[in-house]
Amino acid sequence: MKKALTDLNLNIVEMTDESASLDGGDVLFTGREFFVGLSKRTNQRGAEILADAFKDYAVSTVPVVEGLHLKSFCSMGGPGLIVIGSSEHAQKALKIMQQMSDHRYDKLTVPDDIAANCIYMNLPSKGHVLLHCTPEEFPESAKVFEKLKDHMLIPVSNMEKVKVDGALTCCSVLINKRTNV
Repeated sequence: MKKALTDLNLNIVEMTDESASLDGGDVLFTGREFFVGLSKRTNQRGAEILADAFKDYAVSTVPVVEGLHLKSFCSMGGPGLIVIGSSEHAQKALKIMQQMSDHRYDKLTVPDDIAANCIYMNLPSKGHVLLHCTPEEFPESAKVFEKLKDHMLIPVSNMEKVKVDGALTCCSVLINKRTNV
């Protein structure tokens, strides 16, 4: 991974503080700011190192009291759109994020927390694209995604990944680079 990112001329920041932990599943970048879930896999020191690496962006921490990490119940569904699960702990986390932010995000609430883990891409030839849960896995949540009329919706099965605490975002590294890669 390091070589691939270096080949793309991306800046790599390595965490050398052994007391720091930061799981990508706890990092939600909205395009304006970062929310970092404090969970079993991410601590305050990890969030501080992220803030040092991205000084141009606000970094706020959100306690993750249930679930593996922050993206177990929320992710970005598009510019300014947070997809959030409907559980009590997901809604409490959203309230904290709203209180910490100067920006007002739109929200799309899905009945199933894990279904909120989706992948948004803005592709030059396709526009807004959203990879999300399948109707077979989460039929009610899949219906909610259908409200996004300006998105190309692509259902992707998560049945195998969930067996090892995985989700759609666990299998992706999104890079915003405007070159022919």
